[in-house]
Amino acid sequence: MDQVFAPWRIEWVERDDKNEDIEGCVFCELPTRESDREYRIVARSDHAFVMLNNYPYNPGHAMVIPNQHTGDYGELTDETLLDHARLKQRTFAALREAMGPDGFNAGLNLGGGAAGGSIDDHLHTHVVPRWNGDTNFMPVVSDTKVIVEALADTYDRLHEAFAAQDGATAVDSDTAVRLSFD
Repeated sequence: MDQVFAPWRIEWVERDDKNEDIEGCVFCELPTRESDREYRIVARSDHAFVMLNNYPYNPGHAMVIPNQHTGDYGELTDETLLDHARLKQRTFAALREAMGPDGFNAGLNLGGGAAGGSIDDHLHTHVVPRWNGDTNFMPVVSDTKVIVEALADTYDRLHEAFAAQDGATAVDSDTAVRLSFD
């Protein structure tokens, strides 16, 4: 039996809103709600946003998501394509500042369940911080990954790093940092 003590997950499990009221795409609906912290939306730009992954591979695992609803990369408008790329750059910088990883894995989930994602009709880029030696004996001998930081703590660290960037506006710690690329 695999067991990992993860007390921060009870907040997600016991939340009143289990997204049952979302009829469409979660990536289209959640950014329209008022509670950025609750939905782990840490930064926004004109055409995209950054959201922490609720089931991270490593601490700091974030997704950069265009506002435009499409699973086809070729359908992104020029403005969205450029904004999404710039927000990925800012996400790498914020993660470097906040968490000091040795490197990153980054990859797009593009339309279709075969891509491996649970959201198959709204493309998004996963950005996963990596550290030398971050794979230890747990996944090897017990097929279990241990995440060493609570999502709320990661949110705070990443929010602060985004807020320190040029062109950033931070209203408060519960609202996503607004980024401008001009």
